[in-house]
Amino acid sequence: MAGESQADCLFCKIVAGEVPATVIRDSETMTAFRDINPQAPTHVLVIPKAHYPDAATLAAAEPQLAAEMLREAGEVAEQEGIVASETGPGTGYRVVFNTGHGAGQTVFHAHAHVLGGRGFNWPPG
Repeated sequence: MAGESQADCLFCKIVAGEVPATVIRDSETMTAFRDINPQAPTHVLVIPKAHYPDAATLAAAEPQLAAEMLREAGEVAEQEGIVASETGPGTGYRVVFNTGHGAGQTVFHAHAHVLGGRGFNWPPG
């Protein structure tokens, strides 16, 4: 059932402490950890502790929790020093939600990729 931990989910196992991860932030509702296959100098995953298969499902079921995930992504960027401003040293960052196999989602637990530390082209891909 959505929201409940899934025994076969890698990210649920990370939340439970059954699988190691380099956790950089942890709250009552969110966990943020470094991606094991980084695509940028900073690549952190932000996940809700509740299990939802993707960000759209999470947003439909618990919009407040989806908003919390975005806020946490911003906190990660701030902590990692990648927030760009007119006067700050940061490079800027990208928040990515992959939804479905065709979009590159490999773990079906809602998560946001926080990427930064280098320039990004547009359009992506």
